[in-house]
Amino acid sequence: MTGLTVRHRKAVALDGVDLALGTGVHGLLGPNGAGKTSLIRVLATVAEPAAGRVEILGEDVAGHRGRVAVRRRLGYLPQEFGHYPRFTVRDFVAYVAWLKELPAARTPAAVERAVARVGLADRIDARIGTLSGGMVRRVGLAQAIVNEPDLLLLDEPTAGLDPEQRVEFRGLLRELGAHATVIVSTHLVEDVAAACTEVTLLDAGRVAHHGTPGGLAALGADPDAPGENPVERGYAAALRAHRAAPAAGREAVR
Repeated sequence: MTGLTVRHRKAVALDGVDLALGTGVHGLLGPNGAGKTSLIRVLATVAEPAAGRVEILGEDVAGHRGRVAVRRRLGYLPQEFGHYPRFTVRDFVAYVAWLKELPAARTPAAVERAVARVGLADRIDARIGTLSGGMVRRVGLAQAIVNEPDLLLLDEPTAGLDPEQRVEFRGLLRELGAHATVIVSTHLVEDVAAACTEVTLLDAGRVAHHGTPGGLAALGADPDAPGENPVERGYAAALRAHRAAPAAGREAVR
């Protein structure tokens, strides 16, 4: 993407963002209002930018044909995951597979595989309305990966997961990132450090830092700086440096 700008009424959510992401697991960090969800929604083709060019999986998504082609090859788990409580897990994930135009002959096996990968094989025929919040979140992840996407977008995916489930989730991310582009928006710096190959830090709609988790940790070498570990300290240091830079004309992000 080049010059990506997103506006919400008069506020600028993303301000001329340039970013190129390839295969691997990419962590998207930043404080509330930094523009993370706005970026994810543009990449998911559910929101249009005010300016800039976005190419996804080799397709220019400015046109209808490009957006349709990308949607067949992506998986998306938004922060607010809509579902049908009376559907079983199997039926709901199969429904999403149908929406993504997965061939009917492949769908049953794809559904069972996706549900098993998120640890819900024993609940595949349970109604979603009977599941806990953490289990529902895992159903959301299953529907996002049922088509083996080339681009997987996850917005706060570990919300509601317990510590053991988060560890399992990180392992799944690493597995998926071996063959796809996975973008994870999160507030949890430790998830980024454990699972991501690259990290992008957004602040006030701009890229404050882009590099590896190790590079971010190197910014937090001062043990007296705020944060429980080098990555958290590097996160804080990168934000401070970005905010200290000239910011003339920057509008508030809401």
